[in-house]
Amino acid sequence: MRDTSTNFRVAREDLSRFMQAVLAVAGADQASADAVTRALVTASRMGTDSHGLRLLPHYLLALKGGRINGAPDMQFHQRLAATGFLDADDGLGHLAGYTAMEHAMAMAEKIGMGAVAVGNSSHFGAAGCYALAAAERGYLGMAFCNSDPFVLLHEGAKPFHGTNPIAFAAPVAGESPYLLDMATSSVPWNRVQQFGAIGRELPDQVAANADGQVSRTPSEVAALLPLGGSGFGFKGAGLGGMVEVLSSMLSGMQHGFKLLPMGGPDMSTPRGVGHFFLVMKPDAFVEADTFARGMAEYLADLRAQPAAPNAQVMAPGDREWRCQAQRDAEGIPLDSANQLAYAEIAEQYQIAPLTQLD
Repeated sequence: MRDTSTNFRVAREDLSRFMQAVLAVAGADQASADAVTRALVTASRMGTDSHGLRLLPHYLLALKGGRINGAPDMQFHQRLAATGFLDADDGLGHLAGYTAMEHAMAMAEKIGMGAVAVGNSSHFGAAGCYALAAAERGYLGMAFCNSDPFVLLHEGAKPFHGTNPIAFAAPVAGESPYLLDMATSSVPWNRVQQFGAIGRELPDQVAANADGQVSRTPSEVAALLPLGGSGFGFKGAGLGGMVEVLSSMLSGMQHGFKLLPMGGPDMSTPRGVGHFFLVMKPDAFVEADTFARGMAEYLADLRAQPAAPNAQVMAPGDREWRCQAQRDAEGIPLDSANQLAYAEIAEQYQIAPLTQLD
Protein backbone atom coordinates (compact mmCIF):
# COMPACT_ATOMS: atom_id res chain seq x y z
CA MET A 1 0.00 0.00 0.00
CA ARG A 2 1.27 3.47 -0.90
CA ASP A 3 1.80 6.06 1.80
CA THR A 4 -0.38 9.09 1.10
CA SER A 5 0.46 12.42 2.66
CA THR A 6 -2.28 14.57 4.15
CA ASN A 7 -0.53 17.68 2.82
CA PHE A 8 0.41 16.68 -0.71
CA ARG A 9 0.65 19.77 -2.93
CA VAL A 10 1.92 20.18 -6.48
CA ALA A 11 2.86 23.16 -8.61
CA ARG A 12 0.36 24.02 -11.31
CA GLU A 13 3.12 23.76 -13.92
CA ASP A 14 3.85 20.19 -12.86
CA LEU A 15 0.15 19.32 -12.86
CA SER A 16 -0.17 20.77 -16.37
CA ARG A 17 2.88 18.81 -17.52
CA PHE A 18 1.44 15.57 -16.16
CA MET A 19 -2.01 16.11 -17.73
CA GLN A 20 -0.60 17.05 -21.12
CA ALA A 21 1.64 14.00 -21.19
CA VAL A 22 -0.92 11.43 -20.13
CA LEU A 23 -3.66 12.79 -22.40
CA ALA A 24 -1.31 12.55 -25.37
CA VAL A 25 -0.52 8.93 -24.55
CA ALA A 26 -4.25 8.25 -24.12
CA GLY A 27 -4.98 9.44 -27.65
CA ALA A 28 -5.90 13.10 -27.31
CA ASP A 29 -4.52 15.47 -29.94
CA GLN A 30 -2.64 18.61 -28.91
CA ALA A 31 -5.67 20.92 -29.04
CA SER A 32 -7.75 18.53 -26.94
CA ALA A 33 -4.98 17.98 -24.38
CA ASP A 34 -4.44 21.75 -24.14
CA ALA A 35 -8.14 22.40 -23.55
CA VAL A 36 -8.60 19.69 -20.92
CA THR A 37 -5.48 20.81 -19.07
CA ARG A 38 -6.51 24.45 -19.20
CA ALA A 39 -9.97 23.72 -17.81
CA LEU A 40 -8.96 21.25 -15.09
CA VAL A 41 -6.03 23.33 -13.83
CA THR A 42 -8.18 26.48 -13.88
CA ALA A 43 -10.82 24.75 -11.76
CA SER A 44 -8.28 23.31 -9.32
CA ARG A 45 -6.48 26.63 -8.92
CA MET A 46 -9.79 28.28 -8.01
CA GLY A 47 -10.63 25.58 -5.47
CA THR A 48 -13.40 23.97 -7.53
CA ASP A 49 -12.01 20.57 -6.61
CA SER A 50 -15.09 18.64 -7.68
CA HIS A 51 -14.49 19.73 -11.30
CA GLY A 52 -10.72 19.98 -11.30
CA LEU A 53 -7.91 17.46 -11.32
CA ARG A 54 -10.07 14.65 -9.92
CA LEU A 55 -11.83 14.33 -13.30
CA LEU A 56 -8.72 13.31 -15.25
CA PRO A 57 -9.10 9.55 -14.57
CA HIS A 58 -12.65 9.66 -15.93
CA TYR A 59 -11.61 11.31 -19.19
CA LEU A 60 -8.86 8.75 -19.64
CA LEU A 61 -11.39 5.93 -19.28
CA ALA A 62 -13.71 7.58 -21.80
CA LEU A 63 -10.86 8.01 -24.29
CA LYS A 64 -9.74 4.41 -23.80
CA GLY A 65 -13.27 3.07 -24.22
CA GLY A 66 -13.90 5.08 -27.38
CA ARG A 67 -16.78 7.15 -26.02
CA ILE A 68 -14.74 10.29 -26.65
CA ASN A 69 -12.95 11.10 -29.91
CA GLY A 70 -9.47 12.28 -28.98
CA ALA A 71 -8.83 13.87 -32.38
CA PRO A 72 -12.17 15.38 -33.45
CA ASP A 73 -12.90 17.36 -36.60
CA MET A 74 -15.15 20.02 -35.05
CA GLN A 75 -17.24 21.96 -37.56
CA PHE A 76 -18.70 25.43 -36.94
CA HIS A 77 -21.78 26.49 -38.91
CA GLN A 78 -22.69 30.16 -38.67
CA ARG A 79 -26.47 30.45 -38.92
CA LEU A 80 -27.01 34.22 -38.64
CA ALA A 81 -24.79 37.21 -37.91
CA ALA A 82 -24.70 36.46 -34.17
CA THR A 83 -25.57 32.76 -33.96
CA GLY A 84 -23.98 29.46 -34.85
CA PHE A 85 -23.81 25.74 -34.19
CA LEU A 86 -20.67 23.77 -33.39
CA ASP A 87 -20.65 20.05 -34.13
CA ALA A 88 -18.09 18.73 -31.62
CA ASP A 89 -17.63 15.37 -33.39
CA ASP A 90 -17.83 13.51 -30.05
CA GLY A 91 -14.65 15.23 -28.88
CA LEU A 92 -13.72 16.39 -25.41
CA GLY A 93 -16.17 18.97 -24.14
CA HIS A 94 -13.38 21.28 -22.98
CA LEU A 95 -12.16 21.75 -26.56
CA ALA A 96 -15.75 22.22 -27.70
CA GLY A 97 -16.33 24.84 -25.01
CA TYR A 98 -13.26 26.93 -25.69
CA THR A 99 -13.78 26.62 -29.47
CA ALA A 100 -17.40 27.74 -29.20
CA MET A 101 -16.41 30.70 -27.04
CA GLU A 102 -13.83 31.79 -29.62
CA HIS A 103 -16.53 31.84 -32.30
CA ALA A 104 -18.97 33.63 -29.99
CA MET A 105 -16.37 36.28 -29.11
CA ALA A 106 -15.53 36.81 -32.78
CA MET A 107 -19.20 37.49 -33.54
CA ALA A 108 -19.57 39.72 -30.48
CA GLU A 109 -16.56 41.78 -31.53
CA LYS A 110 -18.24 42.52 -34.86
CA ILE A 111 -21.86 43.02 -33.88
CA GLY A 112 -22.01 43.15 -30.10
CA MET A 113 -23.27 39.65 -29.29
CA GLY A 114 -22.54 36.07 -30.22
CA ALA A 115 -24.27 32.83 -29.28
CA VAL A 116 -23.20 29.28 -30.08
CA ALA A 117 -25.06 26.03 -29.48
CA VAL A 118 -22.89 22.91 -29.32
CA GLY A 119 -23.94 19.36 -30.09
CA ASN A 120 -22.33 15.92 -30.15
CA SER A 121 -20.10 16.89 -27.25
CA SER A 122 -19.10 15.40 -23.90
CA HIS A 123 -18.56 16.47 -20.29
CA PHE A 124 -16.75 19.81 -20.22
CA GLY A 125 -15.78 20.16 -16.55
CA ALA A 126 -16.54 23.46 -14.83
CA ALA A 127 -18.86 25.77 -16.79
CA GLY A 128 -17.18 28.79 -15.24
CA CYS A 129 -14.01 28.13 -17.24
CA TYR A 130 -15.75 29.18 -20.47
CA ALA A 131 -17.55 32.23 -19.08
CA LEU A 132 -14.20 33.25 -17.59
CA ALA A 133 -12.48 32.91 -20.98
CA ALA A 134 -14.77 35.67 -22.27
CA ALA A 135 -14.43 37.95 -19.25
CA GLU A 136 -10.63 37.75 -19.39
CA ARG A 137 -10.86 39.34 -22.84
CA GLY A 138 -13.29 42.08 -21.88
CA TYR A 139 -16.62 40.40 -22.72
CA LEU A 140 -19.58 39.24 -20.69
CA GLY A 141 -19.77 35.46 -20.95
CA MET A 142 -22.37 32.83 -20.14
CA ALA A 143 -22.13 29.04 -20.34
CA PHE A 144 -24.74 26.30 -19.90
CA CYS A 145 -24.69 22.51 -20.25
CA ASN A 146 -27.08 19.58 -19.97
CA SER A 147 -26.27 16.39 -18.09
CA ASP A 148 -27.63 12.91 -17.50
CA PRO A 149 -30.27 12.66 -14.75
CA PHE A 150 -28.97 13.18 -11.22
CA VAL A 151 -31.47 15.67 -9.81
CA LEU A 152 -34.99 15.20 -8.50
CA LEU A 153 -37.80 17.39 -9.74
CA HIS A 154 -39.46 19.36 -6.96
CA GLU A 155 -41.38 16.80 -4.90
CA GLY A 156 -40.21 14.12 -7.32
CA ALA A 157 -38.94 10.69 -6.27
CA LYS A 158 -36.58 9.87 -9.16
CA PRO A 159 -33.84 11.87 -10.94
CA PHE A 160 -34.89 13.76 -14.06
CA HIS A 161 -32.69 16.80 -14.75
CA GLY A 162 -28.92 16.85 -14.72
CA THR A 163 -26.97 19.25 -12.53
CA ASN A 164 -27.32 21.62 -15.52
CA PRO A 165 -24.88 24.40 -14.58
CA ILE A 166 -25.16 28.14 -15.14
CA ALA A 167 -22.01 30.25 -15.38
CA PHE A 168 -21.73 34.01 -15.83
CA ALA A 169 -18.62 36.18 -15.86
CA ALA A 170 -18.04 39.91 -16.33
CA PRO A 171 -14.82 41.90 -16.70
CA VAL A 172 -13.80 44.22 -13.87
CA ALA A 173 -11.24 46.90 -14.68
CA GLY A 174 -8.00 46.35 -12.78
CA GLU A 175 -9.34 43.27 -10.96
CA SER A 176 -10.14 39.64 -11.54
CA PRO A 177 -13.53 39.08 -13.19
CA TYR A 178 -16.88 38.75 -11.48
CA LEU A 179 -17.55 35.01 -11.73
CA LEU A 180 -20.69 33.04 -10.91
CA ASP A 181 -20.53 29.27 -11.50
CA MET A 182 -23.34 27.20 -10.03
CA ALA A 183 -25.16 23.95 -10.50
CA THR A 184 -28.95 24.10 -10.51
CA SER A 185 -28.85 21.28 -7.96
CA SER A 186 -27.83 22.16 -4.43
CA VAL A 187 -24.40 20.59 -5.06
CA PRO A 188 -22.82 18.94 -8.13
CA TRP A 189 -22.73 15.15 -8.36
CA ASN A 190 -18.95 15.26 -8.31
CA ARG A 191 -19.17 16.74 -4.80
CA VAL A 192 -20.96 13.61 -3.59
CA GLN A 193 -18.23 11.44 -5.11
CA GLN A 194 -15.52 13.67 -3.66
CA PHE A 195 -17.00 13.54 -0.15
CA GLY A 196 -17.47 9.78 -0.42
CA ALA A 197 -13.84 9.31 -1.44
CA ILE A 198 -12.58 11.11 1.66
CA GLY A 199 -15.22 9.77 4.07
CA ARG A 200 -16.95 13.08 4.69
CA GLU A 201 -20.65 13.62 5.48
CA LEU A 202 -22.71 15.76 3.10
CA PRO A 203 -24.49 18.95 4.15
CA ASP A 204 -28.22 18.72 4.86
CA GLN A 205 -30.83 19.25 2.12
CA VAL A 206 -28.54 18.56 -0.86
CA ALA A 207 -29.02 14.87 -1.67
CA ALA A 208 -31.50 11.99 -1.39
CA ASN A 209 -31.53 8.21 -1.19
CA ALA A 210 -33.31 5.81 -3.58
CA ASP A 211 -36.64 6.55 -1.89
CA GLY A 212 -36.31 10.28 -2.49
CA GLN A 213 -35.61 10.99 1.18
CA VAL A 214 -32.90 13.43 2.24
CA SER A 215 -29.61 11.68 3.09
CA ARG A 216 -26.22 12.99 4.20
CA THR A 217 -24.34 9.70 3.62
CA PRO A 218 -22.59 9.68 0.21
CA SER A 219 -22.85 5.88 -0.15
CA GLU A 220 -26.65 6.09 0.21
CA VAL A 221 -27.16 8.91 -2.26
CA ALA A 222 -29.13 8.05 -5.39
CA ALA A 223 -30.10 11.60 -6.43
CA LEU A 224 -29.45 15.26 -5.75
CA LEU A 225 -32.00 17.79 -4.60
CA PRO A 226 -32.68 20.80 -6.83
CA LEU A 227 -31.41 24.16 -5.61
CA GLY A 228 -33.68 25.19 -2.75
CA GLY A 229 -33.83 21.75 -1.14
CA SER A 230 -36.99 19.88 -0.29
CA GLY A 231 -38.87 23.07 0.62
CA PHE A 232 -38.08 25.41 -2.28
CA GLY A 233 -36.71 23.09 -4.96
CA PHE A 234 -39.14 24.39 -7.57
CA LYS A 235 -36.66 27.22 -8.12
CA GLY A 236 -33.72 24.96 -8.88
CA ALA A 237 -35.89 22.63 -10.94
CA GLY A 238 -37.10 25.56 -13.01
CA LEU A 239 -33.58 26.81 -13.63
CA GLY A 240 -32.51 23.29 -14.56
CA GLY A 241 -35.28 23.21 -17.15
CA MET A 242 -34.16 26.56 -18.59
CA VAL A 243 -30.65 25.19 -19.03
CA GLU A 244 -32.11 22.09 -20.68
CA VAL A 245 -33.95 24.16 -23.29
CA LEU A 246 -30.83 26.19 -24.12
CA SER A 247 -28.45 23.23 -24.16
CA SER A 248 -30.60 20.47 -25.65
CA MET A 249 -33.28 22.02 -27.81
CA LEU A 250 -31.09 24.70 -29.43
CA SER A 251 -28.40 22.13 -30.19
CA GLY A 252 -30.77 19.46 -31.49
CA MET A 253 -29.56 16.98 -28.86
CA GLN A 254 -31.76 14.68 -26.82
CA HIS A 255 -32.60 16.10 -23.42
CA GLY A 256 -30.63 15.05 -20.37
CA PHE A 257 -33.09 12.45 -19.06
CA LYS A 258 -32.21 10.29 -22.09
CA LEU A 259 -28.42 10.72 -21.93
CA LEU A 260 -26.23 7.74 -21.10
CA PRO A 261 -24.77 7.96 -17.58
CA MET A 262 -21.48 9.85 -17.34
CA GLY A 263 -20.04 7.17 -15.08
CA GLY A 264 -20.71 4.24 -17.40
CA PRO A 265 -20.66 1.26 -17.55
CA ASP A 266 -20.89 1.99 -21.30
CA MET A 267 -17.65 3.80 -22.11
CA SER A 268 -17.81 3.16 -25.86
CA THR A 269 -20.99 4.93 -27.02
CA PRO A 270 -20.81 8.73 -27.48
CA ARG A 271 -23.26 10.56 -25.23
CA GLY A 272 -24.26 13.56 -27.36
CA VAL A 273 -24.01 16.22 -24.65
CA GLY A 274 -25.23 19.72 -25.52
CA HIS A 275 -23.86 23.13 -24.45
CA PHE A 276 -24.87 26.74 -25.02
CA PHE A 277 -22.64 29.82 -24.86
CA LEU A 278 -23.48 33.52 -25.01
CA VAL A 279 -21.01 36.41 -25.28
CA MET A 280 -21.83 40.13 -25.07
CA LYS A 281 -19.57 43.14 -25.70
CA PRO A 282 -20.22 45.75 -22.99
CA ASP A 283 -19.66 48.79 -25.21
CA ALA A 284 -22.33 47.50 -27.58
CA PHE A 285 -24.81 48.62 -24.91
CA VAL A 286 -23.14 51.48 -23.03
CA GLU A 287 -19.87 53.41 -23.18
CA ALA A 288 -16.95 51.29 -22.01
CA ASP A 289 -15.97 53.63 -19.18
CA THR A 290 -19.59 53.82 -18.01
CA PHE A 291 -19.73 50.03 -17.76
CA ALA A 292 -16.39 49.86 -15.98
CA ARG A 293 -17.40 52.56 -13.50
CA GLY A 294 -20.73 50.87 -12.84
CA MET A 295 -19.08 47.52 -12.12
CA ALA A 296 -16.55 49.13 -9.78
CA GLU A 297 -19.21 51.03 -7.84
CA TYR A 298 -21.49 48.00 -7.61
CA LEU A 299 -18.76 45.74 -6.26
CA ALA A 300 -17.45 48.37 -3.84
CA ASP A 301 -20.93 48.84 -2.39
CA LEU A 302 -21.54 45.09 -2.26
CA ARG A 303 -18.30 44.32 -0.43
CA ALA A 304 -18.88 47.19 2.02
CA GLN A 305 -22.14 45.73 3.31
CA PRO A 306 -22.23 44.58 6.94
CA ALA A 307 -21.69 40.86 7.45
CA ALA A 308 -23.06 38.37 9.94
CA PRO A 309 -20.83 37.57 12.95
CA ASN A 310 -17.60 35.78 11.98
CA ALA A 311 -18.47 36.15 8.28
CA GLN A 312 -17.53 38.29 5.32
CA VAL A 313 -19.62 39.56 2.43
CA MET A 314 -18.05 38.55 -0.88
CA ALA A 315 -18.94 38.97 -4.54
CA PRO A 316 -19.13 35.94 -6.82
CA GLY A 317 -15.54 35.02 -7.64
CA ASP A 318 -13.93 36.56 -4.55
CA ARG A 319 -13.48 33.19 -2.85
CA GLU A 320 -12.09 31.67 -6.05
CA TRP A 321 -9.51 34.41 -6.61
CA ARG A 322 -8.39 34.23 -2.99
CA CYS A 323 -7.99 30.46 -3.30
CA GLN A 324 -6.17 30.83 -6.61
CA ALA A 325 -3.62 33.21 -5.13
CA GLN A 326 -2.99 30.83 -2.23
CA ARG A 327 -2.69 27.73 -4.44
CA ASP A 328 -0.41 29.48 -6.92
CA ALA A 329 1.86 30.30 -4.01
CA GLU A 330 1.62 27.08 -2.00
CA GLY A 331 0.64 24.48 -4.59
CA ILE A 332 -2.55 22.64 -5.54
CA PRO A 333 -3.56 19.99 -2.98
CA LEU A 334 -4.39 16.38 -3.78
CA ASP A 335 -6.44 14.43 -1.27
CA SER A 336 -5.52 10.82 -0.49
CA ALA A 337 -7.85 9.39 -3.16
CA ASN A 338 -6.36 11.57 -5.89
CA GLN A 339 -2.81 10.88 -4.76
CA LEU A 340 -3.45 7.18 -5.32
CA ALA A 341 -5.26 7.78 -8.62
CA TYR A 342 -2.44 9.91 -10.04
CA ALA A 343 0.24 7.48 -8.88
CA GLU A 344 -1.60 4.65 -10.64
CA ILE A 345 -1.98 6.74 -13.80
CA ALA A 346 1.74 7.51 -13.79
CA GLU A 347 2.52 3.79 -13.63
CA GLN A 348 -0.09 2.75 -16.18
CA TYR A 349 0.86 5.37 -18.78
CA GLN A 350 4.57 5.43 -17.91
CA ILE A 351 4.51 9.15 -17.12
CA ALA A 352 6.86 10.83 -14.65
CA PRO A 353 4.82 11.16 -11.43
CA LEU A 354 3.82 14.41 -9.82
CA THR A 355 6.41 16.00 -7.57
CA GLN A 356 5.33 16.97 -4.08
CA LEU A 357 6.21 20.53 -3.11
CA ASP A 358 8.31 21.03 0.01
